Amino acid sequence: QVQLVESGGDLAQPGGSLRLACAASGFTFSNSPMTWHRQAPGKAREWVAIITNSDHQVYADSVKGRFTISRDNAKNMVFLQMSNLKPDDTAIYYCQTISNGRNYWGQGTQVTVMS
Repeated sequence: QVQLVESGGDLAQPGGSLRLACAASGFTFSNSPMTWHRQAPGKAREWVAIITNSDHQVYADSVKGRFTISRDNAKNMVFLQMSNLKPDDTAIYYCQTISNGRNYWGQGTQVTVMS
């Protein structure tokens, strides 16, 4: 079955960096767009970045220029490099994909940005 497992969340200071990873299994990873989302306390889940199967990347305005999404098809992994972190980036970060018409989500990894 499809599994997405995020890791790399941590406590970071404003201006710092973190790298999130999502390990994928149970579907043809190289053919699938992969998306990072986040949900801050008391707020709706929001889309952060997407990478297509052809490596095209699109970012939410709130993270453009600070976050970079990438993928390693040999390892079935997608990454989110986060730089110049801000307190507003505090959230649970989820990776997500669609396989055979169904939406799949990981369990999330917590990122907290505070001094």
